[in-house]
Amino acid sequence: MKLRNQYLVALALVVVALASSAYYYPQLPETIATHWNASGQADGTMPKRWGAFLLPAVSAAILGLFVGLPKIDPFGENVRAFDRQYGLFVVAFTAFMLYVHALVLLWNLGYRFAFTTVLVPAFAALYYLLGTTMDHVERNWFLGVRTPWTLTSETVWERTHERAGTLFRLAAVAALVGVLVPQHAILFVVAPAVVASLYLVAYSYVEYRRTTV
Repeated sequence: MKLRNQYLVALALVVVALASSAYYYPQLPETIATHWNASGQADGTMPKRWGAFLLPAVSAAILGLFVGLPKIDPFGENVRAFDRQYGLFVVAFTAFMLYVHALVLLWNLGYRFAFTTVLVPAFAALYYLLGTTMDHVERNWFLGVRTPWTLTSETVWERTHERAGTLFRLAAVAALVGVLVPQHAILFVVAPAVVASLYLVAYSYVEYRRTTV
């Protein structure tokens, strides 16, 4: 699928989110839950007129960034080298946002479930796809492990992203453990991604020092 078509698919998902909010708007309470704590309990609210459309608006804004940033990136031509994987990630991220929005609507329509636990598979899928994207991502300024050392050295970029792909796929597997221990689900979702990210920053520095000394 061409990148433009993938953008159109992502846009269609945003439209679905907006249409869902508009359709269910009369049935939503005047104050709706918009935030949940680590235990999956609602602990934040917004007026309906804002909360019902918050996530679709955020999705639309992020999609605009996904479309626009490659055009102003000094390494913009590199994005075209992995545009298929890039477009797939854009669609997947937009689908992830639509999934979260659907959960928010369902909760506010009266359905009750362990919010954090049902998010786990979506996070796992997103991490896995991010890991797959990392295997192909070329040097750019907005997607990938962007440190001073990866952006300075093509070699460091490639070696760091080889590891990033594996680590984020492992993070996806670790996140799924959260389904089995719902009381600690948020830990299994967040901790592996944070650890992987910190490791990759440190690795890029060490690798840069090793290759330039």
